[in-house]
Amino acid sequence: MKTIAELQALRDEMKEKVGVRKDGEYRMRILVGMATCGIAAGARPVLSAFMKEIETRKLSDVVVSQTGCIGICQFEPVVEIYDSDGTKTTYVHVTPEKVPKIVAQHVVNGNPVVEYTIGANAK
Repeated sequence: MKTIAELQALRDEMKEKVGVRKDGEYRMRILVGMATCGIAAGARPVLSAFMKEIETRKLSDVVVSQTGCIGICQFEPVVEIYDSDGTKTTYVHVTPEKVPKIVAQHVVNGNPVVEYTIGANAK
């Protein structure tokens, strides 16, 4: 590689291969907290469950990704869902068994599962 243009072309090629989307190319974004505390609390199976559920339902306008520390370790595993209007819903103590209900009610139908949110669990 000798030029910036070559580097940019490589970047663009790799983005296509890994399916990176730009802002606005998705309806909903699901972030799973994958810092040490999240992983220790079971976030890996939660991330896998979201990816499988989104793939099974063929929801191409939904992005599932991982993030670092969300900052509320006592509530791990934590999942944040950002709607297209920027509204954030924080789900806590998420298990793989809760994922299908979250996807069906919130992601597909737009109705957050209130009993799984931080507001219902922050007592």
